[in-house]
Amino acid sequence: MGLFNSLFGGQRGGGDGRFQTEEAYAQNRARQLAMTPQTVAQLRKYDVTAASQLKLEYFFYTNTKEKAAVLAQKLTEMGYTGSCDHSASDRKQFVVTGWTSRMKMDDETVLDWTARMCDLGHEHDCGFDGWGTNPKQP
Repeated sequence: MGLFNSLFGGQRGGGDGRFQTEEAYAQNRARQLAMTPQTVAQLRKYDVTAASQLKLEYFFYTNTKEKAAVLAQKLTEMGYTGSCDHSASDRKQFVVTGWTSRMKMDDETVLDWTARMCDLGHEHDCGFDGWGTNPKQP
């Protein structure tokens, strides 16, 4: 996992087979959007400027391998690397993780990307669990 990971689990849905309820999605989206400027501010301490371009490591969780595989494929189609597997902490969940292409590390770009990842995850019944990065990428 990358430096400055923002991991928040526990988004299990109801008995209808969904992983993420509408309420959990809304709460998680708000939390992710609140955490992103804090994480970017921490990166500034490592000489990451608004003009810096970094790859971000992302994390999603869901309750079936099929949902995870579809999301991983969608992320790959966006030019990101990605894979899915059982969660190390909960074998009943699946994690989708990988790296984005490089993006500018200004607040607006990273906030917009975070919102898109929350929404994309929700479209595929996967909870976006945050992102991390290595500020010293080659």
